[in-house]
Amino acid sequence: MFEANSDKGSLQVRDVSKFFGTFCAVNGVDLEIQRGEFLTLLGPSGSGKTTLLMMIAGFLDITSGDIALDGTSISGVPAEKRNFGMVFQGYALFPHMTVRDNIGYALSVRKRPEAEIREKVDEMLDLVQLVDFADRKPGQLSGGQQQRVALARALCFEPPVLLLDEPLGALDKKLRVEVQDQLKDIHKRVGTTFIYVTHDQEEALSMSDRIVIMRDGAIEQVGTPYELYEKPANEFAAGFLGKSNFLQRADGVYALRPEKIDIRASGTGEGEPRLSGTIQSITYFGSMQRIMFLTNGGEELEVDIDSWRNRDPLEEGQSADLYWDKGAAVKLEG
Repeated sequence: MFEANSDKGSLQVRDVSKFFGTFCAVNGVDLEIQRGEFLTLLGPSGSGKTTLLMMIAGFLDITSGDIALDGTSISGVPAEKRNFGMVFQGYALFPHMTVRDNIGYALSVRKRPEAEIREKVDEMLDLVQLVDFADRKPGQLSGGQQQRVALARALCFEPPVLLLDEPLGALDKKLRVEVQDQLKDIHKRVGTTFIYVTHDQEEALSMSDRIVIMRDGAIEQVGTPYELYEKPANEFAAGFLGKSNFLQRADGVYALRPEKIDIRASGTGEGEPRLSGTIQSITYFGSMQRIMFLTNGGEELEVDIDSWRNRDPLEEGQSADLYWDKGAAVKLEG
């Protein structure tokens, strides 16, 4: 069975910047990537996440700083010598080759013995659950199956690091979720360091060991999905990773997640309400409802509740009170 080289795969990004002319695409990024972790670079278009990935891959030269693999600088090493695996959104499979030949291609160009290639490809086919599709061409496969072929090809030569640039972007939502689960399972089984680029917040939260939130070429916050969601550092992190209400108070700004608020018809809740006001709109999404709320002080808040919790039931135009637990509203850095 496939086993990653357990003593390789840590990366050190040290004060790395990238300029295109006078435009700064990546600005002084420092990042330690642990061996075997699933790290996601998350941010909107133009945040610098793909540029950073391309510098790690060796496809772009860095302007300043250094990138090291297991403590040894690779900044001057060309992409083909770094021995990293790469998976793109467009799969980049050879249409005239079978699944088996596509997966074994990297080993063939490395002049590995035929018996070794056969054995390794068989392992990869089993890993990505495509044994029965080995002799098909890419055009005979679904998008999710093609993506698994691309993943198997990138892992076949046992790279210390696998780089994935929006690999699920071409798939529909249902298939994306299915392939996400498969990708997480494969990562656990192979133990290779995965560096994953996406702009999809749910994808990042569900798959990653750690997430790097980027904006304008710089890192806003790094942490586990739980840390970033429950304790965002600033308004950008709180607003980009999930949704937040922002409460301006005398001592600063607080972020409050919509699902952490309880809403009750005026006078029906227990204890003193945090805020009171009027329900502006209710949108039904099946399992949950989104309520837009205007406080008596003029603040607009979003409240997300499970549909079964709409006990009263609530109606648009109705007066209501808001409640939340102590600590649910997180004070943000200035």
